[in-house]
Amino acid sequence: MESVLLFILGVAVVIVGLALSIGLHEIGHLVPAKLFGVKVTQYMIGFGPTLWSRHKGETEYGVKAIPLGGYISMIGMFAPAKPGGAAREASTGFFQTLVQEGAPEKKPGALATMVEDARQASAETIGHGEDHRAFYRLPVWKRVIVMLGGPFMNLVIAVVLFAILLMGFGTAQVSTTLGSVNECVLSATSERQTCAAGDEESPGAAAGLKPGDRLVSINGTAIDSWAQSTEIIRESPGTPLDVVVERGGTDLSLVVTPKLSERYATDADGQIVKDAEGNQVTTEVGFVGIGAAGELVRQPASAVLPLVGENIVGVVHIILNLPQRLIDVANAAFGPGERDPNGPISVVGVGRLAGEIASIDTIPVVEKVASMLSLLASVNIALLVFNLIPLMPLDGGHVAGALWEGIRKAWAKLFKKPSPGPVDTAKLMPVTFAVVIVLGGMSLLLIYADIVKPISLLG
Repeated sequence: MESVLLFILGVAVVIVGLALSIGLHEIGHLVPAKLFGVKVTQYMIGFGPTLWSRHKGETEYGVKAIPLGGYISMIGMFAPAKPGGAAREASTGFFQTLVQEGAPEKKPGALATMVEDARQASAETIGHGEDHRAFYRLPVWKRVIVMLGGPFMNLVIAVVLFAILLMGFGTAQVSTTLGSVNECVLSATSERQTCAAGDEESPGAAAGLKPGDRLVSINGTAIDSWAQSTEIIRESPGTPLDVVVERGGTDLSLVVTPKLSERYATDADGQIVKDAEGNQVTTEVGFVGIGAAGELVRQPASAVLPLVGENIVGVVHIILNLPQRLIDVANAAFGPGERDPNGPISVVGVGRLAGEIASIDTIPVVEKVASMLSLLASVNIALLVFNLIPLMPLDGGHVAGALWEGIRKAWAKLFKKPSPGPVDTAKLMPVTFAVVIVLGGMSLLLIYADIVKPISLLG
């Protein structure tokens, strides 16, 4: 029962974290929009039916039933088709765009009809004399700032969370303290994972090493890292080694003789080496039979941005390979295949992982909190990168439209031609509608996969 309650608590924590991330993302749009004089009629977390709202000034603030995003509604987000025409109101959230536009009525010339319907959908919400407060009236650089404000907030959240994680909690690293001592010697390719009667005692156990011992020196060489001790042991089969360990605050000298044993070959980063066929390579090296204990090591501030960069690159790689990733998810969800633990997941999957982290009783609370922070930081990196995709109705699509308008105007000015005026982004509504359908389908697939064949930390 306790594990169930902890699971629910973990899910609740991540839901609150996601809601705050979404809310701050939309504040990133809201604040510059208001500072630049754009009329913002709504600020909403979620989409669908409104659960709660209140008006403050000209803006309605509220929470909606389906917590899969958020949006702000600004008047005049799309320029009129002709000079002097009526602008329309639109939002910054792609799910809300689907709600606002709805499925276009099928008529002859469906694409043209969709564009015209988009222009007229909310034109009547623009009050008399408010055209100067329309979003499209802003200079290009101001529109770019408004649309980048949301992803920028996700970047700030991620940097802050990773800073707390690295500088406050630290990262898990192997220490020079023994976490385990094998009872016997088993080769790397042995089908058995447990010792049996008659198995040879491991050199570490025979020498009297115990979990909790901290390696101080080997043959007079001070040990500063686990990799250093491993290298000495692997290169010394059959050679007695004078090992000094700290046990209970007292240094203790022991003699350990590594045994020649079949082990997996590793590279400079400690990763197992594979041959051209993908098989793990083995080699005969010295073996003692000890394993390192992990510890959280606090990192300097200089480690924060590189970690953020690594996460951004990782998400970009996932997005660039998204079609194949989704095929793999579908094959796993509807077939016997397994989910890629590094593949895309939905908010349901994020919540499940958070619940599992909270319910694991073999790790301390500090590590649970650190894992939660890491999960939320990674989600914000995903929101940052995803929203910068240059497709309407994502933030990146609006930025691309504004930049294209700036290029056209600069080109016209360079050749002393009349200004071409605002870019008619309403013409992209068929593409926008298609993108919303694709994103909705992707979300449904990932949610389904996270229910029937979820990625689990527990195996």
